[in-house]
Amino acid sequence: MKLAIIGAGQRGRIYAHYAYEKNKAQIVAVVDISEEKRRSAAEEFQIPENMQFRDVEDFYKLGKVADAVIIATMDRDHFKHVMPAIELGYDILLEKPISPDINECKQIQKSAHEHNVKIVVCHVLRYTRFFSAIKQIIDSGELGKVVTIQHAENVGNFHLAHSFVRGNWRNSNESSPIIMQKSCHDMDILLWLVDSDCEKISSFGNLSYFREENAPKGSTARCLDCPVAADCRFDGRKAYLPIRGEWPAAVLTEDQSEEGILKALREGPYGRCVFRCDNNVCDQQVTNIQFKNGVTASFHLSGLTNKMHRTIKVMCENGDIYGDDAEDFITVTHYSANAMYEGEVRTVKVDNEEGFHGGGDYRLTMDFISALENKEQAESRSSIDRSIESHLMAYAAEKSRISGEVVNMEDLR
Repeated sequence: MKLAIIGAGQRGRIYAHYAYEKNKAQIVAVVDISEEKRRSAAEEFQIPENMQFRDVEDFYKLGKVADAVIIATMDRDHFKHVMPAIELGYDILLEKPISPDINECKQIQKSAHEHNVKIVVCHVLRYTRFFSAIKQIIDSGELGKVVTIQHAENVGNFHLAHSFVRGNWRNSNESSPIIMQKSCHDMDILLWLVDSDCEKISSFGNLSYFREENAPKGSTARCLDCPVAADCRFDGRKAYLPIRGEWPAAVLTEDQSEEGILKALREGPYGRCVFRCDNNVCDQQVTNIQFKNGVTASFHLSGLTNKMHRTIKVMCENGDIYGDDAEDFITVTHYSANAMYEGEVRTVKVDNEEGFHGGGDYRLTMDFISALENKEQAESRSSIDRSIESHLMAYAAEKSRISGEVVNMEDLR
């Protein structure tokens, strides 16, 4: 099995690593505008110099030299990177979102069908044991039909500051709205659990905290020069030095020494004051959803939380399911007849796997490799056909947030 990486940042490298280490796939080429990332990937995967490219056009000039490509570039670059790959006949593992532009999403889907190529979108949550266990309980019918769901993504204040204030996804004009970039995952999970398309959607949210008026008195534009850094939890030294070699410090630079991190803070975007960046995406957003089968759901995204985790409560006709993906169990409750009786309650052990997203990254990669090796395999759990609806929902949520109107999905479609 031969693969090529287009976009050698953290996400692309994770998928390539699992394919290389666990499935003995050969990584034959790497494309990235960063020389540092190219060289690091080439060293890890033993890629010769003549197969390291800065420009994706130079790579595509070679024709088809691998079985598939992993595309993990910036959101607004996906379309121009995916379409030539489809035309060359590459199967594709595509980082979400497919594209921030719904018309581009549909064009990619149409072209994939016309050229008979597989596109698996990296909706890794479908592959976690946590959400898979919830799906199994729902589908068993044990608690009756789903009636309504409360779902929350707690982004983590340090994660939001890193990725959506200082980092690549801080500005929707350059990437995507946060509901698309971060939470098309969550739209996808709700679709999977409810097993119905969305009918109507409304959403509210804004950028409430990471604004200049909330900057500490006496603070400056960069952490290393700031006289009040000692009292600020977002000081770059606090955020990155204690976790050198790990995410998100590993994003700053390939040189994970103290000197390397400090140099990156001094010269790069991650040393900027979080209250003085060019960020414009929401740091909190709530979305209300009505599905075609009558199920309702609320989704709450918040960047102002202490840790990164998702919580969910699925309320069915005869009981409910509660889970926190930071824990290793799910609670299943059968409703009681009165307030004196607790009802039948049990816990379901999840055994979250190691790695990012509770093992979802690994299992997604293995499913993609399996699909490449067995062309007759059933449709992937996160094929592009299954992924499109989550993108429509995220697009509709952002449209509702901006307009203040309820969006009818049929009108959008």
